[in-house]
Amino acid sequence: MKKTLLTTSALAAMMAGTALVPATASAQEIRFMCYSDGNECEVYDDVIDRFEEANPGVTVAVDVVPYQAILENLPVQLAAGEGPDLAKVTDLGGLNEYYLDLEPYVDAGYWDESFGGTLDWYRGGEDRQGIYGMHSQLTVTGAFVNATLFEQAGVDLPGEGATWEDWADASRQVAEATGAPFPMAIDRSGHRVAGPAISYGAALFDENGDAILVDDGFTAFVQQFVDWHEDGTIARDVWAGQGGQTYQDAAQEFINGDLVFYYSGSWQVGRMDEQVGDFFDWQVVGSPCGPAGACSGMPGGAGIVGFAETEHPEEVAALIDFLAQEDVYGEVAARTRNIPAHLGVAAAGVEFQDASDGAKAALNGFAGSLPDIHPAAFAYQGYAGNRAMFGITVERVSQAIVGELTVEEAMERAASDLAEAMAETN
Repeated sequence: MKKTLLTTSALAAMMAGTALVPATASAQEIRFMCYSDGNECEVYDDVIDRFEEANPGVTVAVDVVPYQAILENLPVQLAAGEGPDLAKVTDLGGLNEYYLDLEPYVDAGYWDESFGGTLDWYRGGEDRQGIYGMHSQLTVTGAFVNATLFEQAGVDLPGEGATWEDWADASRQVAEATGAPFPMAIDRSGHRVAGPAISYGAALFDENGDAILVDDGFTAFVQQFVDWHEDGTIARDVWAGQGGQTYQDAAQEFINGDLVFYYSGSWQVGRMDEQVGDFFDWQVVGSPCGPAGACSGMPGGAGIVGFAETEHPEEVAALIDFLAQEDVYGEVAARTRNIPAHLGVAAAGVEFQDASDGAKAALNGFAGSLPDIHPAAFAYQGYAGNRAMFGITVERVSQAIVGELTVEEAMERAASDLAEAMAETN
């Protein structure tokens, strides 16, 4: 699909004294690689339509791709110099070497005021300057529970401060009483298990700020995680049914009513709202607590970045700057039902469109869990090498789950993998 880009940000840029797309620019096409958790690409498609009237010489081709293409194909394309002009990405700091610095084209003061600390997530490495991306979709990991199954089983939902063990016990009781096939599931993702690992005491970094991944706390959670797979507490096929570092969620099992407790994140709210309907009542309960005293999830999300190899840097920067303007950003957040990373939009509040009362409560619940997120989780999300660490986690923990390695062996391999990955980047 092709959309016309115009910088309504041109008006803001004009007032801010920043560079504009020349009015006499010849016909140019910008390619935007986009994936959706819900309706994000559809909404961006609609917003970009507004650019056609004001700037008919520039068009935007919105290439909608599966999330796996963002994880696996996009880095290969960028390394080969064949990437799109801009994309929606989740490996925020890890792809920094390819990003277009937007700072020469935008009002840096506005961006600093609007996006604060999330700008660091895109900077990567030692360079803590520049503006390399707009955090379009702030996410928080946490748990969804099937409240109807709890009610049918006569089991109370564990309350505030409940531990992972409390939720495991309760979910097993509910599954046994109702015949639900699966008590618990966690997405097959190194990012998704990071919060629970931190809550079990994982530090992830040493006192010098260097990545370590494996320590006593991390190992303790992995051992518990493997044990829960062995005793049937956790749906085995989510992790054991895939190979390598492949991502897999368990959203469909939850939507089908087969899963009591599902640990995923705020990006799933729209999907739950639309697909569960009135089939059953569901709630968001945040992140359980671990023996280390933390009750941490992981922050994250997606952002829109331009790439330095683009032949149209001014146009790409202008488009991203337009999407970063408070009125546009707020509209997109409302229509896509995402937690805003734009501080002005968050402060003003978002009236989420076409969302049920339950979905609004869920989004507010996720937003309310932000203060519980451990500093190590924020550091991990902003670490340029986190993609390698996430992948190592998935691969080695999966091998322990299926019995290819003991937990001890898997952790030794994970530590060795990380050392090799770090050596390659130095």
